[in-house]
Amino acid sequence: MERSAQGLAGTGIPGAGRRVPAQPRATDRDRGATPPAVRGRTPGPDGGAGAVRGEHTHSETPLPRPRPLVQRSSVRGQILDALRTALVAGELTPGEVYSAPALGERFGVSATPVREAMQQLALEGAVEVVPNRGFRVIVRGTRELAELAEVRALIEIPVMLRLARTVPAERWTELRPAAEATVRAASSGCRATYAESDRAFHRAVLALCGNDQLVSIADDLHRRSQWPLVGGPLSRGRADLVADAAEHRTLLEALAAGDVDLVQALVRDHFTGPR
Repeated sequence: MERSAQGLAGTGIPGAGRRVPAQPRATDRDRGATPPAVRGRTPGPDGGAGAVRGEHTHSETPLPRPRPLVQRSSVRGQILDALRTALVAGELTPGEVYSAPALGERFGVSATPVREAMQQLALEGAVEVVPNRGFRVIVRGTRELAELAEVRALIEIPVMLRLARTVPAERWTELRPAAEATVRAASSGCRATYAESDRAFHRAVLALCGNDQLVSIADDLHRRSQWPLVGGPLSRGRADLVADAAEHRTLLEALAAGDVDLVQALVRDHFTGPR
């Protein structure tokens, strides 16, 4: 090793001609002896070469590996949101089969995140898997919508009645911007836009109960109730959306007044009205 290093002297290569320290013999390593170059030095936390090179590894906290700017899960989440919007808007027709590659081309992504998002929608009951073809959008009828309304009423009405008795009026006043946002969204006539603002309002109301699990379950049921029926996206027009949004204002006034009878009637009608 020494001859080969010296033979590089004068070649202009950095480090050429530098003497290479003699390496410990195999017998020394086998006996666990400390190599001469390491004796008298404090090893680093891992006992490795960091201390040999004089690096201050004994007091440094290891840094986490950098995450990629765009993670696979974030792409899947964005596609899932886009597919949910397409469902509510009626762009995905009930009964039709859609393949992951075709939807991926539409959204400008590979088929993998689309397939993963569709599998999540299958768990939610929005689509069903068709082997070797893709995913079929579930055909829903008025009976399923009525069942969802009944479950939502069983969960949300008792909570809102309790909130009407316990939450001060000024807290309900703070939710007026959320109610007004639903009115503006309804005026646009866009079913998907209204669906988002409608769920946001109901989440804000239920969040005052302090039960995150209840809010999550109620929001999932609410989302399912927004999927279009067999009649397609025109089964609920702009006038229905505007009327639905106006009920949010009336509901806030009843909650602020603590009128539990009116709150119960409004919420029940709100769930069972035209969707």
